[in-house]
Amino acid sequence: MGMRPLRLDLWLPPLLLMGVIFVVSAQPSLSSGLGLVDHIGRKLIHFGEYALLCFLWWRALRSVTNERRAVLLAFVLASGYAITDEFHQTFVDGRHGTPVDWLIDSAGAAVVALQLWRARVGLAA
Repeated sequence: MGMRPLRLDLWLPPLLLMGVIFVVSAQPSLSSGLGLVDHIGRKLIHFGEYALLCFLWWRALRSVTNERRAVLLAFVLASGYAITDEFHQTFVDGRHGTPVDWLIDSAGAAVVALQLWRARVGLAA
């Protein structure tokens, strides 16, 4: 039994999303000038982009490991990338990385991971 080739349609999307996150995080300011609406909107986007990242990693990882490990690794990769993203922002003029943003990012990933766990791993348990 030989190794299965990695499918680019599974592995490219999470990597591309990570690239998009990096590029957006390198922008000096993302403020729209709408005050609280802008602030809440950006937090919701943080939550959503890391939820999506977790899902995309799970989708790729389950092609090479079991469901349980794929869910856990997807969460760890998304949350870990959130840490590096916040650190990256500390070097960008007009931006700052915060533990609160990491928590919001990780919460988005956690919601997806928990849903996947219940839907996929819970059935196998």
